[in-house]
Amino acid sequence: MASGIFAVLDDIAALMDDVAVTSKIATRKTAGILGDDLAVNAEKATGFLASRELPVLWAITKGSLINKLIIVPIALLLNAFFPAAIKVILVLGGFYLAYEGVEKIIEYFFHRPKTGQEVIKEKEQDNADAERAKIKSAVTTDFILSVEIVIIALGTVLDRSLTIQIVTVSVVALIATIGVYGIVALIVRMDDAGYQLIKRSQDRGLVSSFGHLLVRALPIIIKCLAVIGTIALLLVSGGIFVHNIDYLHHLFPSLPSIVKEFLIGLLAGLAVVVLLLPLKKLYSAFVRRNETS
Repeated sequence: MASGIFAVLDDIAALMDDVAVTSKIATRKTAGILGDDLAVNAEKATGFLASRELPVLWAITKGSLINKLIIVPIALLLNAFFPAAIKVILVLGGFYLAYEGVEKIIEYFFHRPKTGQEVIKEKEQDNADAERAKIKSAVTTDFILSVEIVIIALGTVLDRSLTIQIVTVSVVALIATIGVYGIVALIVRMDDAGYQLIKRSQDRGLVSSFGHLLVRALPIIIKCLAVIGTIALLLVSGGIFVHNIDYLHHLFPSLPSIVKEFLIGLLAGLAVVVLLLPLKKLYSAFVRRNETS
């Protein structure tokens, strides 16, 4: 009986050793996409009232965990029974990310300043609805990025047993969620940390100076994250197309990969924007007609 228990423990220890090795490799392979994931989600998790930052971030984190719970078993099942579907899902997700990135660029360059009446109307809207819309957008983007992370992680353990595949992909998915949103939480609360340092040091000395630095740095970091997050969206989408479409993979071999992926992501996003423009106009006309009737 005792020998059987020790044998089971020995098997578990061996499994954990294998998982530790495969998780390390998978995490290293997904490091690039995790960096992009951080930039994108940090940008999406900012812009709220200070009192709502952590609740919103927690809502997005829960959504991210649910995404992983959905994606991991589906990815394992598709890989076992219908692997071709994974590539199709990735490409469709790439078009969504490219569209989001290009939409942000268009909004920045061609955004029409709001009139006074529009500003008043916007102020009168339910803040809870706007908050829910932004959370939904962040969770949707996280879903696409999570698919990419899970697929890359799964690709590193295809030659291993099903048990190791399941545990490794689950570990990487958990690290991705906790790591990314943990860092995002630190970023969005920088100003509060700085304020506490200033308060406790009675606004004197090096501690106070560091507190002031944190407070001043946050708006700059948020602006930088908006730019980095947009670039990351286009790079991730372009990377999806390049790695999953052979023609694009071999196109312009002398061009640096980062430039090629950015340009392909940009062109794909522009194509989606052009395709959706007539539909948006029809929807706007439909909404206006309903409002006037």
